[in-house]
Amino acid sequence: MEATLPPPRLLPSGDSAITVEFSKVIDETANQRVLALDRALSEAAVEGVTEAVPTYRSLLVHYDPCQIDFATLGEKLLALAKRPVPPNGKTRHWRVPVAYGGENGIDLEDVAKALHTTPEEIVARHVAGNYRVAMIGFSPGWSYLSGLDKSLHMPRRQSPRLLTPPGTISIGGVQTGIQCVAAPSGWHLLGRTPVRTYQLHREPIFLLEPGDRVTFYAIDPKTFAEQEQAAENGEIVAELIAS
Repeated sequence: MEATLPPPRLLPSGDSAITVEFSKVIDETANQRVLALDRALSEAAVEGVTEAVPTYRSLLVHYDPCQIDFATLGEKLLALAKRPVPPNGKTRHWRVPVAYGGENGIDLEDVAKALHTTPEEIVARHVAGNYRVAMIGFSPGWSYLSGLDKSLHMPRRQSPRLLTPPGTISIGGVQTGIQCVAAPSGWHLLGRTPVRTYQLHREPIFLLEPGDRVTFYAIDPKTFAEQEQAAENGEIVAELIAS
């Protein structure tokens, strides 16, 4: 795996952070190396490191410059990045319910027209996917998922919406994602899930983690409303089927 990518680049990010960049594009192999470095750094407990933030293609490492300098930390990060990526061990697999179309998925019909197929076929393709959480970002609990079928790849909306509802399941570019809180979005809205990937007064606060596997299944609007109320009360309505 390491032979397929050039060595990572170290980029200064202000005076107290380093970006370890594995690729310039969204790449499954690069993302696996990002997550492997994040785990290795956590296990190494390098003095002076205060936080690490994994993304699709890089790891942002915050540090205290009074405890460790850029050059020293950079050497440690490069050494950790050279370690072989460990094989996937036990991985959490979540089944996430989605109410597709209608008021819950206002772009479903337009997506079907753009891709010259039917809304039912779009749903079938989407639920057939086996996705992996590549990163969490943008807003609390926003889960970026890799593994979207190529037949569903399409450009983002030309005019982003200023507000989209919580729980939105959408596609944009080569990705699909789970949006937890109401927020702006330029992606295409296929449906909504009652699952709260982020809930401040619940344990765990964040449900999904980078590296988790996700599959979707369709539910009707009545089931959505029932599960939405249960999730509001703190229940985890996603199904954990493997760990």
